[in-house]
Amino acid sequence: MTDSHIEKKNKPLISIIAGSASDKEVYEKAEKILKENNISYDLQIISAHREPEKLDDYLKSCKALVYIAIAGLSAALPGVIASKTEKPVIGVPVSAKLGGLDALLSIVQMPPRVPVACVGIDRGDNAAYLALRILNLL
Repeated sequence: MTDSHIEKKNKPLISIIAGSASDKEVYEKAEKILKENNISYDLQIISAHREPEKLDDYLKSCKALVYIAIAGLSAALPGVIASKTEKPVIGVPVSAKLGGLDALLSIVQMPPRVPVACVGIDRGDNAAYLALRILNLL
């Protein structure tokens, strides 16, 4: 993507939503890749469990083309986002407990019609790379 493409859009192309500020180490990996590639993004810390109305409001107003959802434990955030949008959602499981396997399994076991792509545990960087590839298709 070129800088001129970003300017034409005049909006964040990617939205990173983390379920908790404690996911900082993981979302910073995604931010680093997006910054290196001059891709505009928005970062929000919103819990699907504790702030469902805030998440709904954000998703209704968000103009980003791809979501990166970072969550540990039950990792509901990526699935909740995918249930409320037709845009691509990339889930990043966080190794908060059980080595991140609980979050990984939660993200990959989505019901029909609620697709979520999933990258490896704590791989915010791979989520950003996947988001870049999705943008390249547009």
